[in-house]
Amino acid sequence: MEGKKIRHQRKVVGLAILLINDQHDDINPSTFTCDFCVESKHLQDSFKVKGCSHFYCDQCIVKFVVSKLQDNVTSIMCPVPGCKGMLDPEHCRPILPNQVFDRWGSALCEAVVMGSKTDKYLYCPFKDCSALLVYENDTKRALCAAVCPHCKRELCPSCKVPWHTEFDCAQFQKLSDDDMVKELAKKMKWTRCPSCKYYIQNRLGATT
Repeated sequence: MEGKKIRHQRKVVGLAILLINDQHDDINPSTFTCDFCVESKHLQDSFKVKGCSHFYCDQCIVKFVVSKLQDNVTSIMCPVPGCKGMLDPEHCRPILPNQVFDRWGSALCEAVVMGSKTDKYLYCPFKDCSALLVYENDTKRALCAAVCPHCKRELCPSCKVPWHTEFDCAQFQKLSDDDMVKELAKKMKWTRCPSCKYYIQNRLGATT
């Protein structure tokens, strides 16, 4: 009798061990569910928010940062409302594409300059550049032509336009667009076509 009882207990213990093993197979300790995309991800692909216990998958954090930058938000907090955790460029650098990291850094610098309540900055006037440029107030009006360090083209930091070769700053700021064209045509000895009214350069036939 005693022997049968012992064998029965062993069977019960064996079944319990099998059940426990089955439960562990269903719960993989090396994965987690990202609250953003609600997908199962490997823990090695997780990213913890600085200053709190919340974490998400790498891809969702990158998308979250990009969306905030598109909304002109540079101080990015934890996605959980009311949480004091935050994201910053250096903390996120390991997972950010280079262009996103650079864009975030530029946006932060721009926010600092714009918030300084000074006129120490201007944007490169060429539309395909538009870089933020910073200079000293004392040198602003003393400068003649300056060169954008990004696109290498000449500009006028006082007038905040491409460099006006034929005019000094005082003349340029007094001229309207139409006056400027007329003055330039006079200096360059252009004539005006009586039919189309465009200015032409007599020798080369170039229009402006």
